[in-house]
Amino acid sequence: MTYIYVKFSKMVKAKKELFNNDLQEAAKLFKSLGHPARLVILDYLSKCNSCISGDISELLPLSRTTVNQHLKELKKSGLILGEVEGTKVNYCLNYESIEHLRGFAFPYFDSLKPVDSKKCK
Repeated sequence: MTYIYVKFSKMVKAKKELFNNDLQEAAKLFKSLGHPARLVILDYLSKCNSCISGDISELLPLSRTTVNQHLKELKKSGLILGEVEGTKVNYCLNYESIEHLRGFAFPYFDSLKPVDSKKCK
C-alpha cells in the first residue's frame, strides 16, 4: 500500500485537501478505538452478535450515560449499528466497517517495517 505525502506550504489548507480519503477514514476509525471501554464494547458485540445498550452498561464499570456516549462515538464512526426497538436500542457490529478497518490497518502496519536494522535511540 502506498501513501501519498503532501508537501506543506505556508498557506493553510483544509484537512480534506492535505490527506487522501483513505487516510481520513482510517484516522476516524482509529480515533474511535481510542478508549478501552470502546474496545470492550466491540469485543462484547462480536461475541453476542447484538444486544441492548443496558446489557453493555452492566458489563462496564461506567455510568449508563458514559456508556451511551461511547456507543454514540462508535456508531458515529460506523463501527457499530444501532436499531431502535421500542424504548431501547439494539446494537451490533457493522462488519463492513470492521473489514474496511482491517483492510487498511494490516497493510499499513506491515508497511512500517524498518528500512535497515539500525534502531532509533
